[in-house]
Parts: sequence; structure tokens; C-alpha cells
Amino acid sequence: MARNATNKLLQKAKKSKSDEFYTQLSDIESELQHYKSHFKNKVVYCNCDDPRISNFFHYFTLNFKELGLKKVIASCYREQKRDLFNNEEFENGFFYEYTGAEGEKTKPSSTDIIHFKGDGDFRSAESIEILKQADIVVTNPPFSLFREHVAQLVKYDKKFLIIGNINAITYKEIFKLIKEDKAWLGINLGRGISGFIVPEHYELYGTETRIDNSGNRIVSPNNALWLTNLDTFKRHEDIILTKRYFGNEIEYPKYDNYDGININKTKDIPLDYDGVMGVPITFLHKFNPDQFEIIKFRKGNDEKDLSINGKCPYFRILIRNKRLQIDTKNLIEKEKCQQVTKAIRNAGKMLNTNIIKTNKISSKLKV
Repeated sequence: MARNATNKLLQKAKKSKSDEFYTQLSDIESELQHYKSHFKNKVVYCNCDDPRISNFFHYFTLNFKELGLKKVIASCYREQKRDLFNNEEFENGFFYEYTGAEGEKTKPSSTDIIHFKGDGDFRSAESIEILKQADIVVTNPPFSLFREHVAQLVKYDKKFLIIGNINAITYKEIFKLIKEDKAWLGINLGRGISGFIVPEHYELYGTETRIDNSGNRIVSPNNALWLTNLDTFKRHEDIILTKRYFGNEIEYPKYDNYDGININKTKDIPLDYDGVMGVPITFLHKFNPDQFEIIKFRKGNDEKDLSINGKCPYFRILIRNKRLQIDTKNLIEKEKCQQVTKAIRNAGKMLNTNIIKTNKISSKLKV
């Protein structure tokens, strides 16, 4: 019930475009510790962050020397809306750069920031000019603009580590990147991300919400993920397979509209099945591209949702075990080699037999 409440909060925020969910420093530290080797002599851009309060910016300035960073930049959007009912002056977007030089502040004030001419939206020309200078983008983009944010990073060929809703996996644009091995899930997922700081006007309800010792209002939807194209140790670890398909076929029903078997939990993937298997989307958190191949998402041969006896399980990812494909291919090649060797031996035996016969005939003719 509590989880549903916080999920509804995220969905409501997405619809209203008021998705102010700020990442906690503890969650940033928990994830970033696995990527430290990527940051040496790099320019990091947090393009959805107020440098005065952003925990991303705070993390990078605190760890600037340890990471060997060249520069960290944070920029912030400010809504600029003026109409008949609102003639108040508005603030432009702004940014702040930190290079570790003497006199620079790790926590800038309002007098230290540099204002854009426009609103500072990550899609604005001014923000894009900064993006072009950057090597890696690390931020928590607005959930409602997640697709656009990722598309921009891909367009400008940037390395990135960003937070999004786990449902982003189901977006065709994001899934395509994962399928093509151009992006993958980070280390922490779901409950591995402890929660987000929200503004005062966000309603707190349910057991998955709290106020911390610093007075921050925290919601824990438990359905967030890190998406990245920075390599990690995790994506090269094999999923340990212990189950078997043969002899347990009843546990692995086949789809009505695709030649493949359904698997409800990643841990139940059989070690002896070399055909196509449908697995839950959480499989991607353990996905090793050296071990498995992603075939397709969600749809059967008729381009309708995968079904079993007329019923559709929640979104499935169709995969195939690469290792078994290689083993099968090697076995076929081995069998072919054995057949060729046998044929050569048989041909040799026949040749020897014919030579013997020829010799015998020659001997009789001489006599």
C-alpha cells in the first residue's frame, strides 16, 4: 500500500511536470564508488542541478582531488513564465564551475553563480554549449523529460550516469540502447536507492516516507534505477544458473505467439536451454552481455504482447544464452570434423583395399 502511494506520487509528478525529486548524498556515494576510475582528468557536468544545494555537485567538489577531476559544472533551470496575471520579475537560469583552484567555493552562494541569458533548461543552447565541453554527465534529470535527456546525451556522444524511474526500461528508445549494448543499468536499483528529497509542497503519506535528521522530506518509491554507459564490474559477472529445463518442462510454459519459454524469475533461468526465453525486466539488473543475447522486448511474432494460454504476463524480455549457442556451434563443428575424419579414414581403407586387389591381379598376370 505504501509503495503504491509513493508510486502514485511519481506518476502525479510526471503528469504535472512538477517532478522535483532530489538525490540524497548517501545514494550518490553508494553508486559513484564503483566508477571512480572513469573520472580522472575529466570534466563532469551536472546539467539539472542547482550548484548551491545539489548533492551531485557537492559530491564532486568534496571528492575533486581523489577523483582527479579537471572541472565540475552544475547548471540550474529557472521557469520564466510571464502572462496577464504574472508580471513579476523572474530569475534566469544559472551555472557554476569548480576547478579546484584556490578561492573557489565548494558550496557557492547566490553571489557566486553565473546567470544564463535564458532559463538554463538542459535543452537550451547555452546549456548545450557547456555540454559540448563535458566528458561525463551525472545528474537526476526530471523524470518527465527522461527520454529527451538521454536522447541528448546520445546525440552528443557523452558518457553518463543518471537516475530514472525503473519503467524507463520499457521506453522503446531506452530499451534499444540497452539491446544494442550502448547503455546498461548501474549497480543500485529499487530499494538500493533509499529515497528522494522533495519540496515542502509535496504531500507525505504512507510508511515509505520520512523526515530525516536534517529536516529533509524523503519519499522512497523503491522503483528508481541508475542508467549508464560507464563500464562496471557487475555487467561482466555471470548469472549463476542452477535450474534445468529438461525434466522440468512443466515449469516453463511456452508462449502462444512466440517460440520461446516463459520464466518468472531470473534465478529460474535454466542452464540447459538454448532456445529463446522470456524473462522479467528486472533481469537487466544482472544482465551480462557476454552471457546472454537480448532478442526482443514484450511482443510475439504477431506484434501483440506475449501470452500464455491467452493471458499476458507482465512485460517480458526475450533472451538467448550465448554460451549454449557457442557450445552447440562447437559441438556441431566437432561432429562435422569427426565425420570428415571418419570419411577420410574410410576412403583410405578403401584405397588400401583396392591397392591390395590390384597387386594381387598384377601378380597373377605375371605368373
